[in-house]
Amino acid sequence: MELHVRYEGDDDPEKCSARKLARFDLATLHRSARATPPGVVLDPHADVALSPADDPPGDRLVALDCSWETADAEAFRLDGPHRALPFLVAANPVSYGTPFRLNTVEALAGALCILGRRERAAELLGTFTWGHTFLELNDEPLRRYADCADSAEVVAVQEEYLAAE
Repeated sequence: MELHVRYEGDDDPEKCSARKLARFDLATLHRSARATPPGVVLDPHADVALSPADDPPGDRLVALDCSWETADAEAFRLDGPHRALPFLVAANPVSYGTPFRLNTVEALAGALCILGRRERAAELLGTFTWGHTFLELNDEPLRRYADCADSAEVVAVQEEYLAAE
């Protein structure tokens, strides 16, 4: 599966997970929406949750790498079906333990796990010292989401986690 990132460049370059993925040839960065190919767009503003039923156009996942302060719905104007990730907890040093506040590599890895590509997710996360922690913190929900048939089931599983919070 191809991984693409619409790269805004407004984060600290030293902490940017998308830039590191690009350095290791694990993702391709794009500086404009026009240059970003269509695929399943990971969008926290989407109305539909990502599920194993999603079939990414062109076998591509697309993420937006920008500061959480600029991550409004307008920034996600990219081609392809937009999907929200369900409840997952960040493991990165900036947002550790914060639900729904994933960085780019965590978002891509979470999506890959849900789509049944856990080994690829581990490969991405393996480039970060804290990467294994993301899979450990989210092991149960990621496995449960990956066993769902569709978005409605993913949302039902997510509701169980949110009720327990």
